[in-house]
Amino acid sequence: MLRALAKATRTAPSVYSSRAAPMSTMKTFKIYRYDPDSSSEPALQDYKVDLETCGPMVLDALIKIKNEMDPSLTFRRSCREGICGSCAMNIDGKNTLACLCEIEKAGEMKIYPLPHMHVVKDLVPDMNNFYDQYKSIKPWLQRKDVKEDEQKENKQSIKERKKLDGMYECILCACCSTSCPSYWWNADKYLGPAVLMQAFRWVEDSRDQMTDERLEMLDDSFKLFRCHTIMNCSKTCPKGLNPGKAVASLKKKVLAQH
Repeated sequence: MLRALAKATRTAPSVYSSRAAPMSTMKTFKIYRYDPDSSSEPALQDYKVDLETCGPMVLDALIKIKNEMDPSLTFRRSCREGICGSCAMNIDGKNTLACLCEIEKAGEMKIYPLPHMHVVKDLVPDMNNFYDQYKSIKPWLQRKDVKEDEQKENKQSIKERKKLDGMYECILCACCSTSCPSYWWNADKYLGPAVLMQAFRWVEDSRDQMTDERLEMLDDSFKLFRCHTIMNCSKTCPKGLNPGKAVASLKKKVLAQH
């Protein structure tokens, strides 16, 4: 009896093998390709992936393509958990994270880099301007009584801490900013929803003592008020946050200073 059970255990996997599937499981991914070192124009390149041998997410397909078909394909990725924001790209017309985007079973999928940004190569956009803008808002706790602070904690009440919910979770993937038409045309002046939400996060932080200075820096027709409340930012956020609401609240704070 034990021999029969052992034999059944060894032969079971072949029964459920994907090779026995009666229908094709191949899916086509059309991926944006651009090599600055080549004279070729940017173009979409087709890759056919067997979904039976691939993970469920678009990032799984990209890794499979790079590992098994085309090592020259270039994209960013890191945590694979929707925490780092590295694999932000435009998938089937929506900015999202490849590691959180499930592969649609039917039809083709088109994958582009984040829109309206300079492309370094393939699916990798140049994020330098975005990070420079983030740096400009001084995204760290600022205190005036520094010497006193060295000897004590900067405490918050539960109510004060709750004001930061929905903002501190931002992973700076830039999906929201690159979905905003105002940011497309004025990225050199308009800070964009991601950076503005982080600015509001520090304005709302009860421990920060530079609120007036922060609001004064943002009181600008381009930095903040170039936002026209289109709300693409909130629709596309892969973390389910609401940067549009944060920007509107920030506008009210700035106008209240007048």
